[in-house]
Amino acid sequence: MPSGFRNNPKILRGAFVEYGLSLPPLIVVFQFNPVQLTRNRSLSFSVPNQTPAAPPSESAEGGTQNDLMRALQRGMSTGQTSLRQRHQEKDDLLEIRDYQQVTVQEESISFDIRLDATDKLDEGDPIAGQFGIAPQLATLEAMVYPKSESILGELLPNLTASGFSFTRSDKPPMILFIWGRKRVLPVNINSMNITETEFSTDLNPIRATVSVSLTVIEGPNAPYTYSKAMKEAMSVLNLANITDVANVAIPG
Repeated sequence: MPSGFRNNPKILRGAFVEYGLSLPPLIVVFQFNPVQLTRNRSLSFSVPNQTPAAPPSESAEGGTQNDLMRALQRGMSTGQTSLRQRHQEKDDLLEIRDYQQVTVQEESISFDIRLDATDKLDEGDPIAGQFGIAPQLATLEAMVYPKSESILGELLPNLTASGFSFTRSDKPPMILFIWGRKRVLPVNINSMNITETEFSTDLNPIRATVSVSLTVIEGPNAPYTYSKAMKEAMSVLNLANITDVANVAIPG
């Protein structure tokens, strides 16, 4: 809705866009940008692989209980070293950094998409009047199952144009999560929870909230490489705040 100010900046909107061309194409521009994004990346640390100690064996006569306990203690003392134990053995942090192994999981993102047909109904939009927000919801749902399961896809022949293949894949569509000019991320949709909250007289949904959970596909693919380069550029710009270190207590 226009604000009445001529110089009011245009606000970009997030979107889900299918990567590659297929029939029907899948594009959902967010009607309202999510209020918040939750981004998570988990890391697990461990010591290098070690050969675990063999379990203590009993003697031919069966042995006494004390003999078995001592054998068990010897086996535990030669078993795998925990990460915490390894940290206690070394006082050089750089040596610890180089010694411990780390597994970095791909980034996950979750947020809510809000859909509301009220404004379009007030404007007399014929599609909203007939179907509410059902078209947007249907497109979001179509992003999580293969095109080979599409009834409409079976009615459309396979086409090839400009080097792009319009095919019905047996895999879920590849989705790009576009969030501004600096984040264009290929993602897998892990979950999609749809809550419909208001309906028309024909029981078409008028309002809904869609909670999505995504995993970013990290690697040398072009969209992720671009987004990673943008992130690293932002990190370089943070050097402008290097003088703030004067307000930090750093031990000598």
